[in-house]
Amino acid sequence: MTEKSAYFRTSLWPVGHLLRNGGKMAGRPQGGVPIRNYRRMIGKPLHAVLCALLFLIVFLLPAHAASIDAQFRSWLESDLWPGAQSNGVSRTTFEAAFDGVTPNLKLPDLVLPGRESSTPEKQHQAEFRAPAAYFSENVVRGVTDGGRSRARQYADTLAAIERRFGVPAGIVLAIWGRESAFGRAKIPHDAFEVLATKAFLSTRKAMFTREVLAALVMAERNRIAPRAMKSSWAGALGQPQFLPTSYLEHAVDMDGDGRADIWNSVPDTLGSIANYLHAHGWVKGRDWGFEVTVPANVSCALEGPDQGKRISQWAAMGIARVGGKPFPAHEARGEGFLMMPAGRYGPAFIVTPNFYVLKEYNESDLYALFVGHGADRITYGDRRFIGAWNKVDRLHRSDIAAMQRGLERQGYDVGGADGLAGFKTRRSIGDWQARNGMAPTCFPDAGLVRALK
Repeated sequence: MTEKSAYFRTSLWPVGHLLRNGGKMAGRPQGGVPIRNYRRMIGKPLHAVLCALLFLIVFLLPAHAASIDAQFRSWLESDLWPGAQSNGVSRTTFEAAFDGVTPNLKLPDLVLPGRESSTPEKQHQAEFRAPAAYFSENVVRGVTDGGRSRARQYADTLAAIERRFGVPAGIVLAIWGRESAFGRAKIPHDAFEVLATKAFLSTRKAMFTREVLAALVMAERNRIAPRAMKSSWAGALGQPQFLPTSYLEHAVDMDGDGRADIWNSVPDTLGSIANYLHAHGWVKGRDWGFEVTVPANVSCALEGPDQGKRISQWAAMGIARVGGKPFPAHEARGEGFLMMPAGRYGPAFIVTPNFYVLKEYNESDLYALFVGHGADRITYGDRRFIGAWNKVDRLHRSDIAAMQRGLERQGYDVGGADGLAGFKTRRSIGDWQARNGMAPTCFPDAGLVRALK
């Protein structure tokens, strides 16, 4: 998925627990106190407060939701429709897209009217949780086993795709398997409901405004029925999980029926994935990367795409491939980058520029690593990582954000205090640890949070 688009003329427009009884409780509240004794035990003042709270929930919250619905409809007309019209969307298509659509307030990362944005405690995307959990062997095997069977099934299509775009079959299959379980995953959400809700209420309004406009253009140009446009909770479409701008820029018709169908056509899905990577700079003939061992005297703070060296230079520093094989000669001459997604708590890698092309598809290091690792296992057999994913502290995203702000106050560039431990955060941690007489781990832990908050 990508936030970039060259298609749209749009300005950054401004935008203006239900009580549940999980089962029969024999006339008793959850605390076990009989209802007839409840008022006497809590006293009249507290009883009045609870009554007021019940009134709020029963009467005022629905009214608040109705107010948001009204603001949403006004936003559609005053803000979104002019942008849609300027991009060639007809009134008929616009009305069909939003017929019966209301904001979905259950979506994550929303900022409701009158509230301020804050860093969420929990990670909603698997890419930003503990590294070990992302590489569960059951998940990896699901992709690699399914990928090998489909490599045989679609061999001719994949060969044609590699000739056209230069992207190996294993990479394309690993992305397909990770994104939608080879088209078997349920993609249940109405794309216009998700995209419009996020354009109206999310923390990234400008991005989602571009995406909902792109979805409208898709419906207009490609004659895709709006209710047939199913997406994830994040607004990603079809088997390759493209955002609408990516569909318009990179979806291809590989089966020759005159339409790029990423929901139902396997050739179109695979070709579109490969075209996306090709357009973002995939280098034909180069690998994605290699698992390596990193000596203790080589700092984990050397990680990152802005600290590249020839792979032969990394080797001269003592970094070696696991298993003892030398780096291929053509790779040793090329640029490589140190990548340690769990710092000293997990496997280490020397990656090539193609790794960062994979990150254009999904900006997570773990996602790109999963795809590269999965592609290797699809192509060469089930070879697990040699390095172990060791246990790391369970931290809230808000804790990591507080730690990042502490590092920023000391002059470090952590890539933004977003609660996500990307390479800039990891190497900042390593440098701070070294300056403070600690063995660098380059990964967040509870002690760092306490020291830097």
